[in-house]
Amino acid sequence: MTHARTMFVATFAAGILLGGLGMDFSNAQDQSITRTGLLRVDLASVEGTEAVAYIADLAPGANISKHAGHGDEFVYVLEGALIVEPVGKKPVALKAGEVVYLPSTMVHADRNGSTSKPTKFLVFAVAKKE
Repeated sequence: MTHARTMFVATFAAGILLGGLGMDFSNAQDQSITRTGLLRVDLASVEGTEAVAYIADLAPGANISKHAGHGDEFVYVLEGALIVEPVGKKPVALKAGEVVYLPSTMVHADRNGSTSKPTKFLVFAVAKKE
């Protein structure tokens, strides 16, 4: 990762953490994941669109069933390992410090890449307001 990209991610994450709203983004179907809401704001430049940011903690060995994201998602792994399994494509293995873009149309499953350590990742999504 380049220095500029590292600085961008660090600055973005710090801003989100400092400005967090503490909203709950819980999903009843996946008890092995905890989501801590950080931000939900309307985008001034695109009417009817919002940005959502949250931190997800995934238990060791846990899986998130197939789903499509709330919107276009950018997933940055903070700790541990995350495996993203897009339907019909090869899995993408991510470790701390790596990021992936998941378009809203991509159905995928996620899983912790470790059976002994938790995984923590930051999700930033841009989506139409529900």
